[in-house]
Amino acid sequence: MRTRRASDEAARAQGGAAPTAAFLELARRPRRDLEDALLRGLAPEPGQLAGWEFRGMNTPRWARLARIRKFVKGFERRGAGQVFGYNRPVRQDGDDEPWQVAGPPFGWFRVGAVDATDRDNAYLHAALLDYGRGGNRGWDPSRGLRDYLVQVDGANPDLFLGKAYYALGPARLGVSFFVLERLRPAMA
Repeated sequence: MRTRRASDEAARAQGGAAPTAAFLELARRPRRDLEDALLRGLAPEPGQLAGWEFRGMNTPRWARLARIRKFVKGFERRGAGQVFGYNRPVRQDGDDEPWQVAGPPFGWFRVGAVDATDRDNAYLHAALLDYGRGGNRGWDPSRGLRDYLVQVDGANPDLFLGKAYYALGPARLGVSFFVLERLRPAMA
Protein backbone atom coordinates (compact mmCIF):
# COMPACT_ATOMS: atom_id res chain seq x y z
CA MET A 1 0.00 0.00 0.00
CA ARG A 2 1.40 3.40 -0.99
CA THR A 3 1.71 6.11 1.59
CA ARG A 4 -0.05 9.43 1.11
CA ARG A 5 3.33 11.15 0.68
CA ALA A 6 4.40 8.71 -2.06
CA SER A 7 1.02 9.16 -3.73
CA ASP A 8 1.33 12.98 -3.60
CA GLU A 9 4.88 12.82 -5.03
CA ALA A 10 3.71 10.56 -7.88
CA ALA A 11 0.84 12.94 -8.66
CA ARG A 12 3.23 15.93 -8.66
CA ALA A 13 5.59 14.11 -11.05
CA GLN A 14 2.69 13.65 -13.48
CA GLY A 15 1.50 17.24 -13.08
CA GLY A 16 -1.46 16.17 -10.99
CA ALA A 17 -0.73 17.94 -7.70
CA ALA A 18 -2.96 20.85 -6.76
CA PRO A 19 -1.47 24.37 -6.69
CA THR A 20 -0.23 25.86 -3.43
CA ALA A 21 -2.13 28.50 -1.47
CA ALA A 22 0.63 31.05 -2.27
CA PHE A 23 0.15 30.46 -6.02
CA LEU A 24 -3.63 30.86 -5.84
CA GLU A 25 -3.40 33.94 -3.60
CA LEU A 26 -1.00 35.66 -6.00
CA ALA A 27 -3.17 34.80 -9.02
CA ARG A 28 -6.21 36.39 -7.34
CA ARG A 29 -4.59 39.73 -6.49
CA PRO A 30 -5.81 42.88 -8.27
CA ARG A 31 -3.75 44.29 -11.16
CA ARG A 32 -2.34 47.14 -9.05
CA ASP A 33 -0.97 44.66 -6.49
CA LEU A 34 0.47 42.48 -9.27
CA GLU A 35 2.24 45.49 -10.80
CA ASP A 36 3.74 46.34 -7.39
CA ALA A 37 4.87 42.72 -6.92
CA LEU A 38 6.42 42.73 -10.42
CA LEU A 39 8.33 45.94 -9.65
CA ARG A 40 9.68 44.46 -6.39
CA GLY A 41 10.52 41.06 -7.89
CA LEU A 42 13.92 39.57 -8.54
CA ALA A 43 15.24 38.50 -11.95
CA PRO A 44 15.47 34.71 -12.11
CA GLU A 45 18.63 33.16 -13.46
CA PRO A 46 17.77 31.27 -16.67
CA GLY A 47 19.64 28.25 -15.29
CA GLN A 48 17.24 28.27 -12.32
CA LEU A 49 14.37 27.70 -14.78
CA ALA A 50 16.05 25.26 -17.21
CA GLY A 51 14.97 21.65 -16.87
CA TRP A 52 11.64 22.45 -15.22
CA GLU A 53 7.97 22.81 -16.11
CA PHE A 54 5.82 25.30 -14.22
CA ARG A 55 2.07 25.41 -13.74
CA GLY A 56 0.80 28.72 -15.06
CA MET A 57 -2.32 30.80 -14.65
CA ASN A 58 -3.32 33.91 -16.57
CA THR A 59 -4.94 36.31 -14.09
CA PRO A 60 -7.60 38.28 -16.02
CA ARG A 61 -11.21 37.10 -16.02
CA TRP A 62 -11.34 36.99 -19.82
CA ALA A 63 -8.67 34.23 -19.80
CA ARG A 64 -11.21 31.77 -18.38
CA LEU A 65 -13.70 32.64 -21.14
CA ALA A 66 -10.95 32.29 -23.77
CA ARG A 67 -10.04 28.88 -22.26
CA ILE A 68 -6.44 29.93 -21.62
CA ARG A 69 -6.60 30.46 -17.85
CA LYS A 70 -4.40 27.44 -17.04
CA PHE A 71 -1.25 26.35 -18.91
CA VAL A 72 2.16 24.79 -18.41
CA LYS A 73 5.38 26.64 -19.29
CA GLY A 74 8.58 24.63 -19.64
CA PHE A 75 12.24 25.59 -19.91
CA GLU A 76 15.18 23.75 -21.46
CA ARG A 77 18.85 24.41 -22.05
CA ARG A 78 20.10 24.35 -25.66
CA GLY A 79 23.53 24.62 -27.17
CA ALA A 80 25.98 27.02 -25.57
CA GLY A 81 24.05 27.66 -22.37
CA GLN A 82 21.04 29.32 -23.98
CA VAL A 83 17.67 28.65 -22.36
CA PHE A 84 14.52 28.29 -24.43
CA GLY A 85 10.99 27.52 -23.37
CA TYR A 86 7.57 26.42 -24.53
CA ASN A 87 3.93 26.35 -23.48
CA ARG A 88 1.62 23.37 -23.17
CA PRO A 89 -2.18 23.46 -23.11
CA VAL A 90 -3.91 22.25 -19.94
CA ARG A 91 -7.42 21.04 -19.16
CA GLN A 92 -9.41 24.14 -18.20
CA ASP A 93 -11.09 23.04 -14.99
CA GLY A 94 -11.16 24.65 -11.52
CA ASP A 95 -8.26 26.80 -10.37
CA ASP A 96 -7.53 24.50 -7.44
CA GLU A 97 -7.72 21.31 -9.52
CA PRO A 98 -4.51 19.56 -10.62
CA TRP A 99 -2.93 20.69 -13.91
CA GLN A 100 -3.50 18.02 -16.57
CA VAL A 101 -1.57 18.58 -19.81
CA ALA A 102 -3.85 18.35 -22.86
CA GLY A 103 -1.50 18.66 -25.84
CA PRO A 104 2.01 19.04 -27.23
CA PRO A 105 4.33 22.03 -26.73
CA PHE A 106 3.76 25.22 -28.74
CA GLY A 107 4.70 28.90 -28.54
CA TRP A 108 8.49 28.64 -28.15
CA PHE A 109 10.51 31.50 -26.65
CA ARG A 110 14.11 32.40 -25.82
CA VAL A 111 14.95 33.37 -22.24
CA GLY A 112 17.42 36.14 -21.55
CA ALA A 113 18.23 39.27 -19.64
CA VAL A 114 16.42 42.48 -20.55
CA ASP A 115 18.68 44.74 -22.63
CA ALA A 116 18.22 48.43 -21.75
CA THR A 117 19.05 49.41 -25.36
CA ASP A 118 16.49 47.03 -26.93
CA ARG A 119 12.86 47.88 -27.72
CA ASP A 120 11.64 45.29 -25.20
CA ASN A 121 13.01 46.91 -22.05
CA ALA A 122 9.95 47.65 -19.89
CA TYR A 123 11.29 45.89 -16.77
CA LEU A 124 15.09 45.95 -16.63
CA HIS A 125 15.20 43.79 -13.49
CA ALA A 126 13.23 40.90 -15.08
CA ALA A 127 14.00 37.99 -17.38
CA LEU A 128 12.61 38.37 -20.90
CA LEU A 129 10.77 35.49 -22.57
CA ASP A 130 10.96 36.52 -26.24
CA TYR A 131 8.65 34.53 -28.53
CA GLY A 132 9.99 36.46 -31.54
CA ARG A 133 13.32 34.68 -31.01
CA GLY A 134 11.96 31.26 -30.12
CA GLY A 135 11.96 29.77 -33.61
CA ASN A 136 8.19 29.94 -34.18
CA ARG A 137 7.03 30.01 -37.79
CA GLY A 138 6.41 33.39 -39.42
CA TRP A 139 2.62 32.97 -39.42
CA ASP A 140 2.48 31.89 -35.74
CA PRO A 141 0.77 34.68 -33.74
CA SER A 142 2.76 33.73 -30.62
CA ARG A 143 5.82 35.38 -32.26
CA GLY A 144 4.50 38.75 -31.04
CA LEU A 145 4.53 37.84 -27.35
CA ARG A 146 7.09 39.31 -24.96
CA ASP A 147 6.88 38.18 -21.33
CA TYR A 148 8.73 39.73 -18.39
CA LEU A 149 9.29 37.31 -15.51
CA VAL A 150 10.37 37.85 -11.88
CA GLN A 151 10.73 35.69 -8.81
CA VAL A 152 8.14 37.12 -6.43
CA ASP A 153 9.85 36.37 -3.12
CA GLY A 154 13.51 35.63 -2.52
CA ALA A 155 12.50 33.08 0.11
CA ASN A 156 10.36 31.08 -2.35
CA PRO A 157 12.38 29.97 -5.41
CA ASP A 158 9.32 28.24 -6.92
CA LEU A 159 6.89 31.16 -7.35
CA PHE A 160 7.11 33.63 -10.26
CA LEU A 161 5.07 36.49 -11.67
CA GLY A 162 5.02 37.51 -15.31
CA LYS A 163 3.53 40.21 -17.46
CA ALA A 164 2.80 39.57 -21.12
CA TYR A 165 2.96 42.17 -23.88
CA TYR A 166 2.21 41.82 -27.57
CA ALA A 167 4.51 43.44 -30.14
CA LEU A 168 2.77 45.17 -33.05
CA GLY A 169 5.56 46.82 -34.99
CA PRO A 170 7.17 49.29 -32.58
CA ALA A 171 4.11 49.29 -30.26
CA ARG A 172 3.86 47.05 -27.18
CA LEU A 173 0.36 46.28 -25.90
CA GLY A 174 -0.12 44.98 -22.38
CA VAL A 175 -1.95 41.63 -22.44
CA SER A 176 -2.07 40.16 -18.95
CA PHE A 177 -0.30 39.11 -15.81
CA PHE A 178 0.39 35.43 -15.18
CA VAL A 179 1.67 33.39 -12.26
CA LEU A 180 4.06 30.42 -12.45
CA GLU A 181 4.83 27.75 -9.86
CA ARG A 182 7.46 25.02 -10.22
CA LEU A 183 5.60 21.80 -11.09
CA ARG A 184 7.95 19.02 -12.20
CA PRO A 185 11.11 18.24 -14.15
CA ALA A 186 10.67 19.13 -17.83
CA MET A 187 9.64 16.33 -20.12
CA ALA A 188 12.46 15.14 -22.38
